[in-house]
Amino acid sequence: MEQYRERLKDKKRIVVKIGSSSLQHPETGDLDYIKLEVLVRELCNLKNQGKDVVLVTSGAIAQGKKVMHLKEEDINEHNRIAIKQACAAIGQSRLMMTYERIFSEYNQITAQILMTKNTIVDDLNRYNAHNTFSQLLAMGVIPVVNENDTVATYELEMDNDTLSAIVAALIDADLLILLSDIDGLYTDDPRKNPDARFVEIVEELNDTYMDMGKGSTGSSVGTGGMNTKLTAAKIATKAGADMLIANSKDIRIIHRLMDGRNYGTLFVAKKDEDFDLPGFVSRLKK
Repeated sequence: MEQYRERLKDKKRIVVKIGSSSLQHPETGDLDYIKLEVLVRELCNLKNQGKDVVLVTSGAIAQGKKVMHLKEEDINEHNRIAIKQACAAIGQSRLMMTYERIFSEYNQITAQILMTKNTIVDDLNRYNAHNTFSQLLAMGVIPVVNENDTVATYELEMDNDTLSAIVAALIDADLLILLSDIDGLYTDDPRKNPDARFVEIVEELNDTYMDMGKGSTGSSVGTGGMNTKLTAAKIATKAGADMLIANSKDIRIIHRLMDGRNYGTLFVAKKDEDFDLPGFVSRLKK
């Protein structure tokens, strides 16, 4: 296992995903500016080491709901999609404005990229998205990616765990880091089963590991459970990227992971030359 961790130091193109619950104060739902500042500093430090960096961020819908003082009881089946799309439109600009302000303090240029399933499934859209990412990275920019919930319908169900893995595959990244509210993969849900064992490394993502996925994270803010993280691992590893699940309680874990220290669960890349990314995405549940 040690050699796998050592290899993380040499990764050149890194996608980092952070979830909604990691960006907010649980008491109020407002943005945690300290965490955001540390996240940006960590990413800029990676960039200063000569690495390509992409951030996939959640939080737009949650921020829009917060600004509009919306509670779950205000949302019913009839207006659910429309309200979420409206909240995404409100929250996305506020979230990006915050990122832009903090990144600028480190003299780092960012770009916003909003994606849907169709970005990947459609050949021309996928080609254009790949070219845009490639050019931005060549220009030294850190792209900030979110799902385009404002125009999406069924795409609202595509979580950002899966999106981040799709981005990693699209841009030929060699590492994906999922920052979450859990330490990594367990044999069972540790919140419910005290005998659940922590899994430090997954060298081959077989059905036994996939069956460990649970639908709940214990968070009411995000949409991704362990199932979605394992789906992300399948995409990332087949595309040739290692993947890490790590706890975002201390965002500084990013540089510790990059130093090869033993945090989180490491999924080892098993590149599949026949992996069909658009085909896989099109089959994802709507």
